[in-house]
Amino acid sequence: MGRKISQITVILLLVVVGLACSRKKDKFVNRTWHDITTKNNTLYNGRLAFGSGKEDIIQTYKDNFWELLPIERMIVSEDVRLPNEVLNQNFDKAEEKAVKAIQKHSMLIDNKERNPKMDEAFLLLGKARYFEQRFIPALEAFNYILYKYPASNTINHAKVWKAKTNLRLDNNEKAIEDLTRMINQEYMTPQEYADAVAMMAQAYVNLKQKDSAVSFITKAAIHTKKNEEKGRYFYIKGQLLNELGYKDSANYAFDQVIALNRRTPRRYMMNAYMAKARNFDYEKGNKEEFLELLTDLEENRENRPFLDKIYNQKAVYFKTLDSIDIAVEYYNKSLRTNSDDTYLESLNYYTLGDINFDRKEYAISGAYYDSTLQRMIVDSKRYRVLKKKRDNLDDVILYEGIAKTNDSILTVVAMSPEEQLEYYTDYTDKLRVKAILAEKAAEAERIKAALPTEQRFGQAGGNFNIGPKNPSAGNVFYFYNQTTVAYGKTAFKRTYGNRELIDNWRVSSISNPGAVVNVKEKEREEKYSIDTDPAFDPRTYIAQLPTEPKILDSLKTDLNFAYYQLGVIYKEKFQEYGLAVDKFTTLLDNEPEERLIVPSKYNLYKIYLAQGDINNSNTFKRDIINNYGESRYARILQNPDQKLEDDKDSPKSIYNALYQDFKNQKFAKVIKESEFAIVKFGGDEDFLPKFELLKAQAIGRYKGFEAYKEALNYVSLNYPQSPEGKKAQIIYQVTIPQIEANTFLLDQDEKANHKLIYAFSTLGNNQAQGLKEQIQDVLKELRYDKMKVSLDVYTENQQFVVVHTRKNKLAAEGLAELLALGRIEDTRGADLTKWNRKKKFFKKVDDPYFTIASSNYRILQIHKNLEAYNQPKEETK
Repeated sequence: MGRKISQITVILLLVVVGLACSRKKDKFVNRTWHDITTKNNTLYNGRLAFGSGKEDIIQTYKDNFWELLPIERMIVSEDVRLPNEVLNQNFDKAEEKAVKAIQKHSMLIDNKERNPKMDEAFLLLGKARYFEQRFIPALEAFNYILYKYPASNTINHAKVWKAKTNLRLDNNEKAIEDLTRMINQEYMTPQEYADAVAMMAQAYVNLKQKDSAVSFITKAAIHTKKNEEKGRYFYIKGQLLNELGYKDSANYAFDQVIALNRRTPRRYMMNAYMAKARNFDYEKGNKEEFLELLTDLEENRENRPFLDKIYNQKAVYFKTLDSIDIAVEYYNKSLRTNSDDTYLESLNYYTLGDINFDRKEYAISGAYYDSTLQRMIVDSKRYRVLKKKRDNLDDVILYEGIAKTNDSILTVVAMSPEEQLEYYTDYTDKLRVKAILAEKAAEAERIKAALPTEQRFGQAGGNFNIGPKNPSAGNVFYFYNQTTVAYGKTAFKRTYGNRELIDNWRVSSISNPGAVVNVKEKEREEKYSIDTDPAFDPRTYIAQLPTEPKILDSLKTDLNFAYYQLGVIYKEKFQEYGLAVDKFTTLLDNEPEERLIVPSKYNLYKIYLAQGDINNSNTFKRDIINNYGESRYARILQNPDQKLEDDKDSPKSIYNALYQDFKNQKFAKVIKESEFAIVKFGGDEDFLPKFELLKAQAIGRYKGFEAYKEALNYVSLNYPQSPEGKKAQIIYQVTIPQIEANTFLLDQDEKANHKLIYAFSTLGNNQAQGLKEQIQDVLKELRYDKMKVSLDVYTENQQFVVVHTRKNKLAAEGLAELLALGRIEDTRGADLTKWNRKKKFFKKVDDPYFTIASSNYRILQIHKNLEAYNQPKEETK
């Protein structure tokens, strides 16, 4: 009995212990499940934020299909960021959630992580840091996974992301090494393999090994399970093959993109079509079938977002086949789609600019080039080349305008009176037709505006007809047709103005002054008539034709000079030898002045020599040597190896001599000799602007502000591309406004910068020079070492002896009085109590003088306004 009781007791004890253990186990299980769900919620929210961030990148990233696409879409910013600055809030949130999961749920025991979900947290942390462009911290997170979780199921994923991070850090060889080892040693799913080989392809692209990149991008395209990636990878493969020169293989890759159709974004398919179109062989390919394909793409409604590219490609097609007008139409269609592809727009504008340049529409061409430059990357090579061409075009536009205008005027002037009348009659008749059509359209708009709203916008088909309808169409009676009634009301109001509905309404204007005023206003408005407008009378234009021989000669001179400048520009700056030959030949046939004949023939010789036309080049060579043997060009042709730049007759030597004369204030000589040199060396584009600028500066010093301003303007307009022309333009825009004020400064009397000035005629040069030497001797005797004397040119009729006193006005006048006394004495160190101190006598300086501050002297020399300075001063001697 006792034994039985003990067995029952043991059984009961076991049950109690079991129940206790069961409760403890349930408590542990519940706690563990609570931890797991909390952890998963944190990571889940982090993954959601990360996914939103990636979607933002995909939506905002704009692929440039004109360049090789990157494997992964991400714009790496090189800007320095503040410590707390965030690029994308979603990635920042993902990083925050990953850190929170690690901090709260990591179970690192005995240097081993016991929580199997921590590798996912570290992977999310590294990816979030990667897209935040914090690549070093991201690399640390991926390395931690590889170090702490070697058996993780995300190990391959982490290795791929580590390789991507190394690529961003330009460690391309390291990325290739790691990925190659992983591919050879690890088991990988197809998507993991695709991600790995895609990154290897990007590494080889970075290393400029495009043939290796093709192999790996092909593997990535085949193994990826994401159709978006498949389309992108095949397109990149086609781009790489294009760059390697394998167009057939590239077209096959683009066909693989096209075959995906709607399974991949349509942008890949349409750009694949366009890439294939750019590879089309116009010599061997079926042009009709190609045009039919482009037309089908154009008419497909799904392709509306890509019409800019389709229109551009059709324009290229027609331009290649020399259907220029149709090509221009499609280029303009492409521009009117308001494309967001700036590179495509730049291509359209650039091509239209070239087309108009070939058509000699230079002003229009320049406008297209301006639009092209606005859509280019500044300071890129392509930008610099076009900018130089556009700058050169300014001269072409200028001289082509002069040539066209002067040639038209001279051509009409050469006609007989009957021919002139016929010519301008034809012109005014065309103007009259346009004016009549415009007047009718304006009248229709006025009538339509007077209609009620429901009639203005309720017309069937949107048409608006004036007058009664066709009787056969019904509604014949006048007042049944609302349009006709409205027309009649408007016509009445135009004729009679506003009249009240009363008896004798025709004479109601007597008692209604307002109506009279209205009628008079209408009469004034209706006084204008096309028949009486002088703009449509051919005699108006005939009367404006110049008849004076002097004006006609000037027009012809300007025309010939424009032809010469155009020939030089086409030859030197555009290498358009055909256009250059045409301009020089036209010039020589137009009886040019002597200074342009030899340079034109020499340029023709150089052009034919460059083209390999030996017969024509020898013809011009013999002509120059035989008929112009004394010219510099003949000496160059006779002695091609001899340097003539430094001889006494070279432009360089003459310029240097004139520059020395300018420094010596021989302004009249500089102006005269510069004009001779400009005529003599009219064909030398290097030294011609130098002589012009030197002449302008001499004119400014000799004739004053207005003449200087006009001369600078001439240099800047006629030589805009030369350094001298650009310098003249800067002076004109910057310096001229600064020196334009001609009002003398006041309150200068106490400043120690006054000058003592004696005025002389330029005819009395000996007297001025004598006075200068006399004053120098006096200053030397007085040991006034800081005072200097100069002889300054003022105008062509007047010059100044200037004593630079470096004193105030009172001291300058004291010096003048001392010079007028005719005696000097050195009182320094002498006994002033003695009356018989040693004195030295000299010829008195009793010439008229005036004093002026340096700042006012500058204004005086610039504006040549001595009378204005002396007018209020009575103290002038």
